[in-house]
Amino acid sequence: MNLRNFSRASNAFLTMKILAVDASQKTVSTALMANNVILAYIFVNSGRHHSEILLQAIEEVFRLAGLEPDEVDLFAVTIGPGSFTGLRIGAATIKGLALSTGKPVVGVSTLEALALNATPVGKRIICPMLDAQKNQVYTALYSPTEGTGMQKMREERIVDVDIWLEELEAGILFVGDGAVKYSPLIHRRFFSTALIAEGHQNHVNAAAAAVLAQDKFQQGQRLDLLTFTPCYLRSSEAERSIRQHTSDIDKPSEFR
Repeated sequence: MNLRNFSRASNAFLTMKILAVDASQKTVSTALMANNVILAYIFVNSGRHHSEILLQAIEEVFRLAGLEPDEVDLFAVTIGPGSFTGLRIGAATIKGLALSTGKPVVGVSTLEALALNATPVGKRIICPMLDAQKNQVYTALYSPTEGTGMQKMREERIVDVDIWLEELEAGILFVGDGAVKYSPLIHRRFFSTALIAEGHQNHVNAAAAAVLAQDKFQQGQRLDLLTFTPCYLRSSEAERSIRQHTSDIDKPSEFR
């Protein structure tokens, strides 16, 4: 992740201590940032066992940084899109810490954090793509701005991969597990101009979420812990099954 220039934040915000977590994918990451520096960072490929891993990871970053939860000024959490279970675990964990310490929470888009994680030097458009299964991806378009900001060029959506790629032009940097999974389609669409991020850049990074949260907090953004729900972009399998079952019940029977 290229953190670029942090200097645009005021001194008061630069000294903030921020704990950020991400549990939106098959991985879990936590980061502690203070004085504009990442003090501790943990990344675990947990395979969806987030409830067992996340609290341990948080405890470990506090230990590594030599800080206690009540010393944190701001909590940050990725709010989706992503795994329904992972997003709920991440949100519930940060909500518990915020309520126990009385500190505010900022929500960060999973896609925006992923885009920042892959930010190249220059002004290249970035397309984060998270695998949504069934030949679909969660996606958007972002353009880096001065400092650590990201300008959203296309709204977040869930869309068929083929349809999405047909809407895009060459020269875009693709990032995320969706970009990796559907890289053959990307190469077929853009040939030699296809650009796909590599390695760790394709994982959502809590350190990127911390950086974005600092900017958002400076702009006055906060989560209302009483009304906040993650951004799923689509209903869960269980909810779709219930709707389908209800629809089947409501259909009139045909007698022959």
